[in-house]
Amino acid sequence: MIVPWGETKLIQGNEAVALGAVAANIEFFAGYPITPSTEIAELLARYMPLLGKPWIQMEDEIASISALIGARLAGAKSMTATSGPGFSLMQEGLGYACMAEVPLVLVNVMRSGPSTGLPTQTAQGDIMQARWGTHGDHPVIALAPCSVEECFKLTIRAFNLSEEFRTPVILLPDEIIGHMRERVTFPAEDSVQIVPKPVPDVPVEWYEHYHPTPTNISPMASFGSGYRFHVTGLTHDTHGFPTRRKPEVDAKMERLKHKITRHLDKLEDVRMHDVEDSRVVVFAYGSVYRSALAAQELLKKKRKKIGVFRPVTIWPFPDRTVKECLDDKDVVLVPELNQGQLIHEVERMTSDEVRVIPLHRVDGYEITPEEIVASVMEVM
Repeated sequence: MIVPWGETKLIQGNEAVALGAVAANIEFFAGYPITPSTEIAELLARYMPLLGKPWIQMEDEIASISALIGARLAGAKSMTATSGPGFSLMQEGLGYACMAEVPLVLVNVMRSGPSTGLPTQTAQGDIMQARWGTHGDHPVIALAPCSVEECFKLTIRAFNLSEEFRTPVILLPDEIIGHMRERVTFPAEDSVQIVPKPVPDVPVEWYEHYHPTPTNISPMASFGSGYRFHVTGLTHDTHGFPTRRKPEVDAKMERLKHKITRHLDKLEDVRMHDVEDSRVVVFAYGSVYRSALAAQELLKKKRKKIGVFRPVTIWPFPDRTVKECLDDKDVVLVPELNQGQLIHEVERMTSDEVRVIPLHRVDGYEITPEEIVASVMEVM
């Protein structure tokens, strides 16, 4: 048994990602080693032969994501793991998977950049790249864990969302989360829900690979299953063949958008602590959220009350909830391990009366609770 179901273990965040992939029934991994994500590939290289499933080290990250697309088109649930430079190389393949509507999971353990940057240290500099890194118009799904346990759970959720929405899903742990160790109590195996692959239920001669549906999500046949279909990165019709006809192009692009934007209630995931009755709120995600919670406790000892707001699903951004919960506050402090990325989304969804204040750190070290406390004390 690879996943220690029902047991409590001291494990690393990257190890939890690998175990989450196994729990989600991963069937194919292709990747290229890169700090600080390498442990994911190393562990799956150990686990997947035990499952009788293929694991391949590719020549680079471009080949890695291309291999994933081919494997999933052949029916195998697929994942890769990388960090900043590799994530950059994967962008064209990621866009192809979005256009061709190929489910896959891409784990980006974020490190400092640009370029080689601080390869062994932490950052949250790829948040906007996850949303806007590819060219063209399409929404994305991206999740950011804040603990080792969430690395396990959100990897499973990433696979489930990928299959359910027929789209790539990005997991964004920062290096601190990927490399920290915590005790994790694993659930019982029968309590974990795994979304099945969306297979067609129509005769072969009726099948359309991009058939319009009320949910905008089409069933997906696999190569070798008897169904015939065409796959391309070009804009295509319902059979997958290239088209430049305006009605077909419009329908394709609207489907890509609406299959995400019309299911926001299912995708949104936020955590709030004392937000409703606080005038000052800290908006934080990933490892910085942990510091925000610790800062909240330190401020309680000073008889100062703050709220903490955390988006678990980074993309789609929780526009409505941010507007509803933060637009009447005096101050929203946004600590990030970058020069300011999600702060712009908070500013976009709050009025000019709300003071949205940044707290940045880009030297590869964590934002400490004390730094957050000091910033809060300046405005209270």
